[in-house]
Amino acid sequence: MSMLGKKQIRHYIDKMELFAQTVRITGWAIALSGRSVEYQVTDRTGRKVETAVRRLDRPDASISVFGDVRRRDCGFDLKFSCDMGEKYIVSISDGRSRVRTAVYPGELLREQSRRFVSLKKMVRMTGFPMVKNDLRCLVKEGPSALKAQWEARYETEENKYEKWLCRHRLTDMPPLSEEPLISIVVPVYRTPQQYLREMIESVWAQSYENWELCLADGSGVWKETEEILREYAEQDKRIRYQILGENRGIAGNTNAALAMAEGAWVGLLDHDDVLEPSALYEAARAVNSHPEADILYTDEDKVTMDLKLHFEPHLKPDFNPDLLRSNNYICHFFLVRRELAGQVGGFSPDYDGSQDYDFILKCTERAREILHLPRVLYHWRSHPASTAGNPESKLYCFEAGKRALKAHLKRTGTAGTVELNREHPGYYHVRYPVRGEPLVSILIPNKDEKETLQACIRSIKEKSTYRNYEIIVLENNSETEEIRQYYGQLEKDGVRVVRWKNKFNFAAINNFGVSHAKGEYLIFLNNDTEVLSPDWIEGMLGNCQRPEVGVVGAKLYYADGTVQHAGVVMKLAGVCGHVLCGLEGYDPGRDARAVVQQNYSAVTAACMMTKKEVFDAAAGFSEVFQVAYNDVDFCLKVREQGYLVVWNPQVELTHYESKSRGYETTPEKAERFEREKALLKERWPMYMEQGDPYYNPNLTLTAPDCSIDYERDGWR
Repeated sequence: MSMLGKKQIRHYIDKMELFAQTVRITGWAIALSGRSVEYQVTDRTGRKVETAVRRLDRPDASISVFGDVRRRDCGFDLKFSCDMGEKYIVSISDGRSRVRTAVYPGELLREQSRRFVSLKKMVRMTGFPMVKNDLRCLVKEGPSALKAQWEARYETEENKYEKWLCRHRLTDMPPLSEEPLISIVVPVYRTPQQYLREMIESVWAQSYENWELCLADGSGVWKETEEILREYAEQDKRIRYQILGENRGIAGNTNAALAMAEGAWVGLLDHDDVLEPSALYEAARAVNSHPEADILYTDEDKVTMDLKLHFEPHLKPDFNPDLLRSNNYICHFFLVRRELAGQVGGFSPDYDGSQDYDFILKCTERAREILHLPRVLYHWRSHPASTAGNPESKLYCFEAGKRALKAHLKRTGTAGTVELNREHPGYYHVRYPVRGEPLVSILIPNKDEKETLQACIRSIKEKSTYRNYEIIVLENNSETEEIRQYYGQLEKDGVRVVRWKNKFNFAAINNFGVSHAKGEYLIFLNNDTEVLSPDWIEGMLGNCQRPEVGVVGAKLYYADGTVQHAGVVMKLAGVCGHVLCGLEGYDPGRDARAVVQQNYSAVTAACMMTKKEVFDAAAGFSEVFQVAYNDVDFCLKVREQGYLVVWNPQVELTHYESKSRGYETTPEKAERFEREKALLKERWPMYMEQGDPYYNPNLTLTAPDCSIDYERDGWR
């Protein structure tokens, strides 16, 4: 895996298709060096696969990267024959750097099968080996087995999701104690008649009746729209509209609709999207229970233009400020108190294209309480020309979002630079500058592991661009002469070695190390780690210096380049677990969660920074957790004091994991592990009962991949 390559080569895959036994991939790739790039496909063993590559003219991509057409031949059309059960890696390289994309033909088949509406298309997708297998199944096991085989083959994420969504639609709606007026605000601009009608009728179909629909039409002379609005307004006095006579832009049209609103709450709805019938009822029920709430947002999904297929559900966490600075994850369905919407000045034309992102940022800055309703209540109509269907189609939106984020940082008095993620359009990274040059103490426990420790310390010294740090090795009853001699060398080189003489207790050893630390900031680091990012200390320190942040964690990889740590989720795997563990290192994960900075309930102390004053206020690591969960417990204590825990994916290290103490292989170790697990559950019952606020309750707790829990019949 090339860490450098991710930055030196920009690329985008427009389409990936499977026809019979052939994969076809089209897109573009540009090396920032200006060198020509080459393409190669290998299977899981590393064997090269014969590949046909045709270069395409893509001046748009060259302009996007360089501002001119110097590399207009950067497009590609790539084909190769495949086996359905195989995994392939497509590598793009300029001879110095490379990026890689994993291709799973079996998953590609399942993804494409959601588009099947005829036997003809299925036949087109099915290769001869599949037919042979089907015939063999039919002859040996009969029609029922063949049916099951076909269902398994063509059962897709979308098919499963569609069934799941139907099972989760709300049917029981008892009366509410209060029914506030909710104003649905819609900017209209030359909306296709069918889409406009379906949007209006989705509001009309609401089970909750105390609403008004405020529509501002900027279509100009587009009379068809006005006729439809008049038709519905004449049928229902709750539907009101205004003809603007001209297009004022997205922000201007929305402000006109907002000015019409009279409700206590305002909800934002796009002119071609639709609401779930229970959306307003569930929103009203939620705000009834939270009188201090100023904002409420829900989960959402996408829906095809004909409204027949729902897909790509976005199941969000509770309010996650660092995730919001990485992406407008709140998006739809967004409701805000009308009074607050007025206080922030509505929508700004300066951010057209991302005016909703700017508005949401401004509202969250002032809100008393922000509610998340973990229900899919908004359906975002997706088509190829929209940013929902094709992220590259509206790059201006992402640039507007970047400016909105900069303005947000300025309003909140936060120093930071905003970077647009070119590999994942629509996502950002806020880099917080280091103030001054405070001393950072790096604490590394060790027992006997000379070569492991040596590699760790070498990577720190050779790669770190931040220089004001001290390394303290926490010696834990080593027995070899070799390690004693190495400690002597380290001490001559300025590394401090402090000796823990009691029995092994990870929490106690680190507490002991902190008593010897001189730094204002502490990094707890396992000896079996190696630094990959030269600015790893700055990436943690810039975050940790923020007054609201108490702990910062890193992205850790196994030796094979797969993800070892991308944040800790409570209740995962029974008590807590590493989310996205095992993901390919170059895979962004569901909703790009593997590549964006965000908040978690906890991070691992294999590489974790905290302020010395925060560590002391939390009374350090709880020594009852001798081996496991001491870092999780510490993070939860810090969160209890009101601090955020931040995970920064740009701080990257390799973690070889558990070399010093080994795994829980003896009955004694296993018993201790279970005891500490029970203690964590007992100490933090709210997480065991309510779940993790940074992990949607409708996601699985039995796997780390953030997939939907399809086994559950009701909403959590």
